Amino acid sequence: MPVMGPFAGETILVFDSKFAIVLREDLAVWQKLNVTAFLTSGIVAQSPGIIGEPYRDRAGNLYNPLSIQPVIVLATDGQTLGAIQRRALERGVTTSLYVEEMFATGHDVANRAVFAEFAPEDAKVVGIALRAEKKLVDKITKGARMHA
Repeated sequence: MPVMGPFAGETILVFDSKFAIVLREDLAVWQKLNVTAFLTSGIVAQSPGIIGEPYRDRAGNLYNPLSIQPVIVLATDGQTLGAIQRRALERGVTTSLYVEEMFATGHDVANRAVFAEFAPEDAKVVGIALRAEKKLVDKITKGARMHA
């Protein structure tokens, strides 16, 4: 739903949903960036309508479209990530999930093979992403805080 923004003539979108990524706080920076990219791709695949129109600069160069919705990046410990995964499963929210063992693989087939070796109770979750109704995302991600 468009509403007027704080700047003259600015229109902003207000979303009923929230797009959140939660990362395990003890990851190396390169791991956080890698996991964020992978998890984002899963949400985009689930919700292709989240992608806007292509960008074009003043010179006419064309660039890829980006998400129309802001992405909230949170951080927490491994135990809380496990609880977030359980809450999402209990509420039927489909998520993107990245487990620690995926860092040792080099391609999608190997990622899915190592992922399949774990159940929710023994997975070493390093990142989870979800997009759902705002209040539901807030309940699921309880215990995580804004990534610093």
